[in-house]
Amino acid sequence: MHILLLASAFNSLTQRVHVELRDRGHTVAVELALPGGPLPDTVRRHAPQLIVAPILRTAIPEAVWRAHPCFVVHPGPVGDRGPSSLDWAIHEGADQWGVTVLQADGEMDAGDVWACVPCRLPPVSKSELYRGEIAEAALEAVMLAVERFAGGTHVPLKQDAAGGPDARPRVRPYLDQSVRRIDWAEDSARDVLRKLRAADSQPGVLDVLLGAEWYLHGGHPEGVLRGRPGELLATRAGAVCRATKDGAVWIPELRPRRVSGRPPTFRLPAVRALGDRLPPLPECVLPLLPAVRHRTWADIRYREDGNVGFLSFSFPGGAMSTEQCRRLLDAYREACGRPTSVLVLGAERDFFSNGIHLNVIEAADDPAAESWANINAIDDLVEAVLTTTDRLVVSAVAGNAAAGGVMLALAADEVWCRSGAVLNPHYRLMGLYGSEYWTHTLPRRVGPATAERLMREALPVSSAGALRLGLVDRVVEGGPDVFAREVGTLAARLASLPATASRITAKKTELERLESTTPLAGFRARELARMRRTFDDPGASYHALRRSFVHKERPLRTPPHLDPAAVAHTGQAPFAVDVTGTALDGVTSRSNG
Repeated sequence: MHILLLASAFNSLTQRVHVELRDRGHTVAVELALPGGPLPDTVRRHAPQLIVAPILRTAIPEAVWRAHPCFVVHPGPVGDRGPSSLDWAIHEGADQWGVTVLQADGEMDAGDVWACVPCRLPPVSKSELYRGEIAEAALEAVMLAVERFAGGTHVPLKQDAAGGPDARPRVRPYLDQSVRRIDWAEDSARDVLRKLRAADSQPGVLDVLLGAEWYLHGGHPEGVLRGRPGELLATRAGAVCRATKDGAVWIPELRPRRVSGRPPTFRLPAVRALGDRLPPLPECVLPLLPAVRHRTWADIRYREDGNVGFLSFSFPGGAMSTEQCRRLLDAYREACGRPTSVLVLGAERDFFSNGIHLNVIEAADDPAAESWANINAIDDLVEAVLTTTDRLVVSAVAGNAAAGGVMLALAADEVWCRSGAVLNPHYRLMGLYGSEYWTHTLPRRVGPATAERLMREALPVSSAGALRLGLVDRVVEGGPDVFAREVGTLAARLASLPATASRITAKKTELERLESTTPLAGFRARELARMRRTFDDPGASYHALRRSFVHKERPLRTPPHLDPAAVAHTGQAPFAVDVTGTALDGVTSRSNG
């Protein structure tokens, strides 16, 4: 079928639905529902057989839903209605939830039900649930609804029938800050965590801290530190620890409240955001080994199981600042000093990496200089992985990855990807040529022609699609709750194989051969030369695109690369990678791969 995705943003769920529908042979276009846009005319131009709305913050115009079947994905069970469904579920401590696919009609969230899939709500943040359990249920529900629609015989159920005899519509309002507010003197650590998790990553919890108003983003339990309720106790890796009446919580990021007439604010590591306001506090550094046994938060952890080392890292939003890259490199080197034959890299549940940290760059006194420092720091990390010859390195991609984060994964000997992960192996949409040795690793993995296409099209790739292309070596089936366990089993098996020792020996020989013919330093130098020119050019599109991304500015129109018909009609200038891995840019200076 020809399916149109109508969405408020091309976010993680929209991308997941996009790639899965394409994998199943459907022709899929995307149209962003932008304020003031002539949506009925735009939809008419697409002439879709079906419209699917994975995330939509506004009502579908009557002229659209009367003319076309429109399926709306609601992140709640049958009967649940309102704009803050998942927020309310977490806020109230629900451990079971669901996703419903409804047919749009004249009342929000009240249409006939085409599919409903239940899911668990483990105690993690809203954004992590949205990319994990909610995305899994939503994908299953959408595919079931599309299959039923294509069959032509299925009759959707009214909500009272679909929800069972005891179901009653539950319309709940927007969950505003008056309900989210934390009372540090009265709320338990458990209640504080629940409120923080229900507001992550948007809108955050509005609070007063050190004489200013901030939105708090993220929350993790602390099992040892204690103090007066509301007091700041310590820092760690850019986060702050704050006392509750019966414990403490770690808050990784803060966002200042917007001042009227000023640009929108954005999230930053808490220590960086507070700046000179922050009083002297102890930096509670955790050793990589031995593993810490009490409940606490760390963005980098290490453990061992026999001959396998697991270096896990989980940075908010998947972004990796200069400082985070350097700390991860230090941890990687320390892990490589351990007597293991297999080293596994990656988070246990969520993002692998999305590359450099655009928010930290935007907040820097000199964004060009910070961009340069950040890209070199992540390049150092990728180089360390590429030149590891005394063990096998596995990238375990539990969640989404993009740009330099994909290239970090490709530096490993093997890439194992969770079935629900979505990869964006391109840089073009941020006006960057890219680095992280991509001109070596990407063509080596998929071939020059496919590397050129991935960079030019700038579209997301499903885990199944990545496996077919050779971008990953293994897809691990199952939800985010089972990925880490499955990876542990697979890694132990890999370490026990007789062939692993010979593979490790061959790595050193292959690296020596590469260095004698096409040294890694050459790939890095050529890539960084292009990046440096972009960073140092105030008129380069990267700077405007970065600001727009960080400040969450609405696009003026749907990007043309999301519409297959538009791409076919207008075409795009070629972007090529020659057989030696040297990139050749035939686009323009603003469209650097």
